[in-house]
Amino acid sequence: MDSGDLDVKYAVLRNILKNLDRVVVAYSGGVDSTFLVWVAKDVLGDRVLAATAFSATAAIHERENALQLARKLGAKHIVIHSGEMDLPEFTKNPPDRCYICKKHRFGMLTNLASEQGYSFVLDGENADDAGDYRPGSLASRELGVRSPLKEAELSKEDIRRLSKRFNLPTWNKPSYACLASRIPYHRTITPENLAQVDAAEDFIRSMVPEIQIRVRHHGDIALIEVQPDFIADLVHSYRRKRIVKRFTELGFSFVAVDLEGYTMGSLNRALDT
Repeated sequence: MDSGDLDVKYAVLRNILKNLDRVVVAYSGGVDSTFLVWVAKDVLGDRVLAATAFSATAAIHERENALQLARKLGAKHIVIHSGEMDLPEFTKNPPDRCYICKKHRFGMLTNLASEQGYSFVLDGENADDAGDYRPGSLASRELGVRSPLKEAELSKEDIRRLSKRFNLPTWNKPSYACLASRIPYHRTITPENLAQVDAAEDFIRSMVPEIQIRVRHHGDIALIEVQPDFIADLVHSYRRKRIVKRFTELGFSFVAVDLEGYTMGSLNRALDT
């Protein structure tokens, strides 16, 4: 895409936001929601409220980064403790767990918006998100949540390019999904297995910063996914021994590396069998 097409999409986004008046933005600190908060604040000023939902499904470093970045963005910001881990229908981990979580979280945000006089709740879905299994999107639509980035037909790459143009620190941040996405469907989600995954991924990032990493939790087996170009580095003798030692300390009996490499939504393949 040339810069002219990108500028057109950006202008469309700004026009969409201009007509929304007062908005609550579901803000995670990721590439998309950070860009959306930044543009919304530029267009709407103090009529923007960034709202972050925290629970055990969010990695500790992601929580810290979101708080730090919210301060830098200068937008009004609140933190909500979402509590989906208290919902048995969520922790049972059915294929529609994202629907259950999003219906709960966005229900809280729409109630907040109504109580405080905001016109809309916005999320950070982009034009690429239609290509994956996303039951959470259905929950958002049912509650009337708007997706301005998707409406403006901005792809993830578009958002990264614009974020770089406007010096947002998230422009090259690896994609992230909640820790529950590391647990195969129908295996119970617990604070303990989420904490195992969080600590395991954090350990690998400590050795290879900014790596795209997923540790899938298969009971006593940890299955590591990284970009294919990083697989050789990951299994190098020095790192391999450190990883095995640390993962064993965390309670895993076996440590494996997925030779295909990181694939978004890889656990969704089980839904097709």
